[in-house]
Amino acid sequence: MPFKTLTPSLSVSPQLTEADVAQAARDGFRAIIDNRPDGEEPGQPSAAEVQTLAAAHGMGFAHVPTIGGKISDEDVALMAHALSTFEGPVLAYCRTGTRSTTLWALTQAGAQPADALIATAAEAGYDLSALRPRLETQMTAPMGARPARADVVIVGGGSAGLATAASLLERDRSLDIVVIEPRDTHDYQPGWTMVGGGVFDVKDTRRAEASVIPAGVRWIKGAVASFQPERDQVTLEDGGAVGYRALVVAPGNTLDWAAIDGLPETLGKSGVTSNYSYQTAPYTWQLVQNLKDGVALFTQPPMPIKCAGAPQKAMYLSCDHWQRTGVLKDIDVRFHNAGAVLFGVKEFVPPLMEYVDRYGVDLQFKSTLIAVNGPDRTATFRETSGEVTRSFDMIHVTPPQKAPDFVARSPLANEAGYVDVDPASLQHVRHANVFGLGDGGSTPNAKTMAAARKQAPVVAANLIAVLGGKAPTAAYDGYGSCPLTVERGKILLAEFGYGGKLLPSFPSWIIEGTKPQRLSWLLKSEALPWIYWNGMLKGREWMAQPRHRDAA
Repeated sequence: MPFKTLTPSLSVSPQLTEADVAQAARDGFRAIIDNRPDGEEPGQPSAAEVQTLAAAHGMGFAHVPTIGGKISDEDVALMAHALSTFEGPVLAYCRTGTRSTTLWALTQAGAQPADALIATAAEAGYDLSALRPRLETQMTAPMGARPARADVVIVGGGSAGLATAASLLERDRSLDIVVIEPRDTHDYQPGWTMVGGGVFDVKDTRRAEASVIPAGVRWIKGAVASFQPERDQVTLEDGGAVGYRALVVAPGNTLDWAAIDGLPETLGKSGVTSNYSYQTAPYTWQLVQNLKDGVALFTQPPMPIKCAGAPQKAMYLSCDHWQRTGVLKDIDVRFHNAGAVLFGVKEFVPPLMEYVDRYGVDLQFKSTLIAVNGPDRTATFRETSGEVTRSFDMIHVTPPQKAPDFVARSPLANEAGYVDVDPASLQHVRHANVFGLGDGGSTPNAKTMAAARKQAPVVAANLIAVLGGKAPTAAYDGYGSCPLTVERGKILLAEFGYGGKLLPSFPSWIIEGTKPQRLSWLLKSEALPWIYWNGMLKGREWMAQPRHRDAA
């Protein structure tokens, strides 16, 4: 049958037959996505049968079943990440092709105008005009005149702050919520590791801030200078002030590039790169592709840092590429870790060591990068025996990190400069109507997006309780997650809480493989955290409390 083209990388089709799968392979398709639940109609080939046919022709396969007229945000997120997992072109199908087209259009909402999406679908023979309200993403413009007061002021328009705003509105739409954020753009930072590994395009990791602020939330485009918790007020850098009934502080942390002598001057050139920057993550992939022999150094600074697995992921993805292209044997790979162990939760060290051995990585513990000389291609480390200088052909630097200065010097900070909160309730230890979460909080958990997605509903529930004159009851257990990409297309999903307690969140039916077609691709996907991002920004409770969801 003729397949209908939506984009150069995606086509759609009605139900595929065995002959259609063979034709798709001949036409050059690299993967198939099935958007039908099994057993939808008599005689329908199952997902497992189509997967077998696809595999026989060397094509990838994902099963993202949806029900017509009931496509959820979860379905859209799963479709987006199925598409991001495969190298195109990809062929998606359902009973008629309408669901597949709808899913594609919804993955593009906010990135493309609704008119363009509807027109593209129409050219392929699908009428999505009734979908216009969902395709027209509402934009939140910065405010002109500033309010003197709000029910809730949220400092920080990153993932933690916006997830909290969305979660609050899910509970009480009458709340007057103001977000204070100076940036015009919102970044999906976990994706930068994949940019450096050649998996993502960096442009896909950035959205307009206005497009992700929840509808109904007011946005002050500005920066906070100081806090006056005794007066329930924050003061902005321009001198303006905003009062509040409750305050949420989610400022993230600060990348301290200048803490490494010579790094700011040479970053992004002379073989010096980092996946911790939107500007330099593409340079990582450029260096990895061009390196055929020599010395490759990867560094990890003292904790705390955001996404403690990212320094290793940069190394594993680089080594995987070098191994696939046959040059790894000619590259001396070294991992300089300021800490004393490969990973902070001991249960995950053995499987990681298998990849360290597989790639022939030279581990250097208690080795802290203190200086970089790009023109000379040398890096200096502080080690137990003293300072050591090593030559490199490329070096991936993870910068030291600290609390933002405006938080560290405020009355909300602890000794380390982070927002001083109770580790369970996330309520400030001295100011009952103040809460903190995300990378800028003092909680002793891994600073990951997965942690923020669990913290946001805890803050929302406890803040509303406090506004109602009640004590907080929701508790955060320290959950964090590091999807450690050990090779392209394969992750080690490390999930843990306070004290290194293992906290697997995936239901047993996924882990035991009883329904593999639904999410087996997800467990091997580089893009796992991206689903958190889409769910967090919408405040979806399925993101906060993983639960069983039937595959059909």
